[in-house]
Amino acid sequence: MSDSDMVQAWTKVLTLCKLKQGEVVTILTAPDTNQQTLVTASIAADALGAVVNRLELPPVNGERSLSRDKLAFVGTTPLTGNRAALAALKASDLVLDLMTLLFSPEQLEILQGGTRILLAVEPPDVLARIVPTEADRTRVLAAASKLKAAKEMHITSGAGTDLRCALGEYPLLEEYGFADAPGRWDHWPSGFIATWPNEGGAHRRVVLDRGDILLPMKTYLAAPIEMEIEGGYVTSIAGALDAELLRDYIESFADPEAFAVSHIGWGLQPKARWSTLGLYNREATIGMDARAFEGNFLFSLGPNTEAGGTRDTPCHIDIPMRGCTVALDGEAVVARGQTRDTNIARAEAAD
Repeated sequence: MSDSDMVQAWTKVLTLCKLKQGEVVTILTAPDTNQQTLVTASIAADALGAVVNRLELPPVNGERSLSRDKLAFVGTTPLTGNRAALAALKASDLVLDLMTLLFSPEQLEILQGGTRILLAVEPPDVLARIVPTEADRTRVLAAASKLKAAKEMHITSGAGTDLRCALGEYPLLEEYGFADAPGRWDHWPSGFIATWPNEGGAHRRVVLDRGDILLPMKTYLAAPIEMEIEGGYVTSIAGALDAELLRDYIESFADPEAFAVSHIGWGLQPKARWSTLGLYNREATIGMDARAFEGNFLFSLGPNTEAGGTRDTPCHIDIPMRGCTVALDGEAVVARGQTRDTNIARAEAAD
């Protein structure tokens, strides 16, 4: 990926973020931040007239996490207890998070002050392939209007999934790839809509099928996994080796909240692909193609603090599932893995 292409990509994204001349941009980095992403972000922000700062913080959680993936152990970040760094970020108009603050209370505090935050930690070629557009925003917000009005989400699949989730207690997670309003967080690349079930409001059964994806493991399932869900928690995990590995990973946290149902929603990004996960080194990506590809049902386990809840656990698992039907109050918004606006979405993406 050429620096020129990345500067152009950043310029488009920062323009969508409504970056104005004279605004303060702080680029938050870690020692392993991709240098091309960092340098080109700095160039693009400076060219748009921003006052650009860089704040690098040391890594944490290495002695506790079972993976180098930044989302394998959440909640505690280098900002925890770091008042000076927190003050600098709160004084910024826009934070470009090239480190990963997700799920941390400090991120919520920064946002509450009106600072915009954009997370961007995927490899440069992934970022450049999935540059967000106004059409992405339109598509996500149209889905959000339906989800916000719904009282129940019912998910079924040919593999045997039959999950019912009561809705309305928690806000929506609208990811379209750019932070364009005060206090807004977003993630580039992205493109999906989600919410959290009411406390205790998820019931019945989820059956993961061959080809569904486990994150942060970054693996495609080779055999089905059956999960029984009662009162918002997974009560059993059955299957072959994949099921044993998943159960052992969750149990390693020794935290019952790790079995709780977290956010649920569906992918809306036609430029993201289910198949790309197998084409990257596991440590090079956090798997945003998998989370965002159009028509997936994104089923998650772990915390709900991001939505204002009290379930605070360092274990977070995202599971993009294929071939599901997602219905809101009886109306299908995804039918067997196909969004209702598939043709419209692809036409907009082509434009």
